[in-house]
Amino acid sequence: GRGRGAAMLPEIRDAFAQVGVHDVATTTAPGDERAQALDGLAAGCRTLVAVGGDGTWSQVAGAILESGADARLALLPAGTGNDFAKTVGAPAFDLAATARLAVEGPDRRVDVGRIEGRHFLNIAGFGFDIAVLEDCARLTWLKGAALYPVSALRQLFGYPGVEIAIGSPRARRDPARHMMLIVANARHFGGSFHIAPRAELADGMLDAIAILDGPPLARLGLFAAVMRGTHLADRRVVAEQADRFTLRFAAPPAYETDGEYRRARSAELEIACVPRALRVVVGPPGPGAAA
Repeated sequence: GRGRGAAMLPEIRDAFAQVGVHDVATTTAPGDERAQALDGLAAGCRTLVAVGGDGTWSQVAGAILESGADARLALLPAGTGNDFAKTVGAPAFDLAATARLAVEGPDRRVDVGRIEGRHFLNIAGFGFDIAVLEDCARLTWLKGAALYPVSALRQLFGYPGVEIAIGSPRARRDPARHMMLIVANARHFGGSFHIAPRAELADGMLDAIAILDGPPLARLGLFAAVMRGTHLADRRVVAEQADRFTLRFAAPPAYETDGEYRRARSAELEIACVPRALRVVVGPPGPGAAA
């Protein structure tokens, strides 16, 4: 979250001390959260509270799944988009509520996605999404939920598109030029985009949202529609639900999982749903729950 988690640390320590929890570990470098999560699980911890955004939560979830432990993940939003929390129903920036729930709150089992041996909670993204992610890294002066939309607007007129062939157990589509392909486990991404409004976290399915390429003004209209969640009605959007997808590219593509940049090892990728694989701490419906 560009330093937001570190700034919250005194309040976090205080909130968890109020419920008898004093073991708070901090990271010093990217990727530390995975190693710290594995250490905590090895020491017998059965609820891990991850402070950060989608990338941090994905790393900790991956550690839980890798370990095989029957442990729970609790989310404390301090990232750029915090998109997964919007779908799962975690308290929005409420430290006291998160601390209480981590100790005695309910949890639910949710699906996760898997690609190239890595798990993701929220989405795997290809095409325009990657161009925007690369631009986000250059915008060091901008923070928070506005970062992705501003970068996306900057890329609308220059991104060349990408050829992708998409297959599933139900259908196979020939290569076509796409603006973007999002394979979603949850509904939101990029801070402001309601990319997969029909996604459910425990249906055993992923939602592939393929947005075919078009001229800049058409892209701008789709950009606005995705923010409203009305894009599925557009003829250039192809939405499909399946338990797995096979993607074929002309060359190994760059892609992202939960905001983390990746470079594929192969030009053909399989993305699969792992049903009800992870326990996530959730809050009761109400004013403090994320929508």
